[in-house]
Amino acid sequence: MRTRNIIIINLIKMKLEKYSFGIGDRFGQQGFYQLKAIMKAREAGIDIIPVWNKSNREHNIVHTEPGDVRLEADQAVKKAGWQGQYLVDADHINLGNVEKYISSSDFFTIDVADYIGKKASDEDIKIFIENNRKYVGQLFIPGIQKPFNVTDSLMKNIAETFLYAAKEASKIYHFILERKGAENLIPEVSMDEVNSPQTPVEMFFILSALAHFKVPVQTIAPKFTGRFNKGVDYAGDISQFTQEFEEDLLVIDFAIKEFGLPSNLKLSVHSGSDKFSIYPVMGELLEKHNKGIHVKTAGTTWLEEIIGLALAGGEALELAKSIYAKAFDRRDELCGPYATVIDIKYDELPSLETVGTWTGDKFANSLRHVPGHQDYDPNFRQLIHVGYKLAAEYGNVYINHINANADLVGQQVFENIYNRHISRLFGL
Repeated sequence: MRTRNIIIINLIKMKLEKYSFGIGDRFGQQGFYQLKAIMKAREAGIDIIPVWNKSNREHNIVHTEPGDVRLEADQAVKKAGWQGQYLVDADHINLGNVEKYISSSDFFTIDVADYIGKKASDEDIKIFIENNRKYVGQLFIPGIQKPFNVTDSLMKNIAETFLYAAKEASKIYHFILERKGAENLIPEVSMDEVNSPQTPVEMFFILSALAHFKVPVQTIAPKFTGRFNKGVDYAGDISQFTQEFEEDLLVIDFAIKEFGLPSNLKLSVHSGSDKFSIYPVMGELLEKHNKGIHVKTAGTTWLEEIIGLALAGGEALELAKSIYAKAFDRRDELCGPYATVIDIKYDELPSLETVGTWTGDKFANSLRHVPGHQDYDPNFRQLIHVGYKLAAEYGNVYINHINANADLVGQQVFENIYNRHISRLFGL
């Protein structure tokens, strides 16, 4: 154990601070306004590190390159006069696509969801079980009232489910490490886009496996109980989530000590935007245990652009309506890639005829996520959320409207990040 700890610690050269937000946006236009929200949080005593992120899937759909995200981040930082750390995330990468992110990124979200459930070699499984033999029986984790009952069969099942994925994470991490160096790299491991959540005891042994394969993970993104659908509130049992989230925090704290993982290792919440009902719970538990968090919020930024266009009226409003009309007609195509993280009731979507009569305020209020507002429509919001491909198809027409209404659009972006996200999470 001691040798492994030394190896892991020696790989830690670049450190992510306590609180961080995944920002950025589909079209690279809103970095300045997002950063203004983070700067206001700093004025209120909450230091948040901005992490610009854009997934490989989004790059392919919008026809951008990883270097474009770095350019947006650098320009926003210069314009806003930001002082402090900021990062660019190669979001949801694997060995097949990571190479093109190497030069522009310093935060790497290593996505192992596709490898979960694939069986590792018998030898790897044997070594893993032997390394963790001492935890069989009653596993007591400080702060958790009831011990976990770790049986031989549970250990074997965890190994067969997650060990291969941990080893693949190691391959990807070391591929990046060789090219970037430890001083230019923060690794995250993501396993959220799967059907079944990982339990806290599974999390403990996943972290054991990552340490064994020498991955000095600084943030880990599990799949939690309940639904984390894109752009809408959490759907699930909040009391169950509360227990699971707290146990995950305590498991991580224990795993840091047991396996020599980075002392700043923290939870990452993917599809974290708009999870308003659980933000207060998360904030209270983070404060109670003095823990950090990474929250990804980038996806909803483009919705604020559409809201701004709707409020601008005229041709901008007509463009917003046209994007919805195309999304309605192509809903199966748009929703397919996001099937695990959306829940749209097609029969409850407003008709094209109805939306065609809406004022800018009605369109904006239907799209803007304000819980309890009489116009808010989560089905409408989710469909437009996955419809950014359609805005990309308009090319400069869309970008020109955004730029022509930059202040109005930017105000929506700022209010979304600060008022509805940062303020709720940190109780400001």
